[in-house]
Order: sequence, then structure tokens, then C-alpha cells
Amino acid sequence: MTTESTDNQKTAEEIAAEEIIQQAEDQLEETLGAAAATISPELEKINELELSLAAAQATVADQKDSVVRAKAEVDNIRRRAAQDVEKARKFALEKFAAELLPVIDNMERAIASVNVEDETQKAIAEGVELTLQSLLSAINKFGVTAVDPQDQPFNPELHQAMSMQEVEGVAPNTVIAVMQKGYELNGRLIRPAMVMVSKAAPSVDTSA
Repeated sequence: MTTESTDNQKTAEEIAAEEIIQQAEDQLEETLGAAAATISPELEKINELELSLAAAQATVADQKDSVVRAKAEVDNIRRRAAQDVEKARKFALEKFAAELLPVIDNMERAIASVNVEDETQKAIAEGVELTLQSLLSAINKFGVTAVDPQDQPFNPELHQAMSMQEVEGVAPNTVIAVMQKGYELNGRLIRPAMVMVSKAAPSVDTSA
């Protein structure tokens, strides 16, 4: 009897132990399940935030690139506008200056035609000369300068050849006479100088 009682007592203890283990496992599963249920939404929220952050960073990068391009375009527009204003300032007087050139030509021709032996004409010429110098000084202040290439090499960009002539001792393509001065406005040609140009002498056949 004593042996059977002991066996029964052990069996009861084992059963009690198994129940305790089972309860512990059940509690562990419940705890893990609750933890998983708690962590999963947090992980999802973290993923959502990471995706939102990546999208925001991409948007910021695109906007930054757009801002850089827009700034570059604004700078280009400002630079072109400044260049247009500068050109307008430099060449606004081009038509007006061109209208003054015949007046200057006539005054120069009048001075050249004066008979220096005639005191009356000489006095008039001096007055015209002073007026001409005042006019030239005034237009020079606005960037108008004469092109007077006497004895200079012929330059087709600034000079217009009216005739050519052989001149002994003068190199070919040299301006030997200025029929009419040219004029520039701030470096832009508004009228070429009309000139006579030297030409090379014909070669002589010495083989005969």
C-alpha cells in the first residue's frame, strides 16, 4: 500500500507540474501575441514614415533643382536685359549721328574751298572752323569718332574703295586719298570712309 500511494502521489505531482508548464506556455504565447500585435502597427508606422520621408526628400530635391534652374533662367534674362539696355544706350544716337554727318562734310568742304588770300573769306572760314570743332567735340562725347585712314593699309571693313591708282614708292593697298571720312559710333561703323587705294605696278616681262 505504501508503494501504490507513493506512485499516485508522484503522478499527481507530475500532473500539477505539467499544468504549471502549460499555463506558463499559454501565458508566454499570450505575451508574445500581445507583443507582436503591439510591434506590428509600430513597424508599419515606421515603414510609412520612412516612405513618406523618402518621398519628401525626392520632392525637395526636385524643387531644389527647379529653383536652381529658375534662378539660372532669371540670371540669363537679367543679363540679356542688361546687354539690351547697354546696346540701346550706346547706339540710340546712331540715326541722329548719321544725319549730322552730311553737315560735317559740308562744313569741311566749305573750309577747304576758302581762298586764304581773301581776308573776308578767311574770317568766315575761321568761324566755320570753330563751329565744326565744337560740333566734333560734342559728338565725340557721345562716342562718335572719325575714320580718316590717310596713308594707312586699306581695310574693307572700314573703308570703301572708290578707285585704284599706281603710285611710285607706295605699297599696294595703301590709302592714298580720303574722299570722304568715315565715322564710327562706339566701335560700330555708321559710314565707311570713301578712299582711293594704291595698286601694284604691272610686272615687266624681262625675258625678251
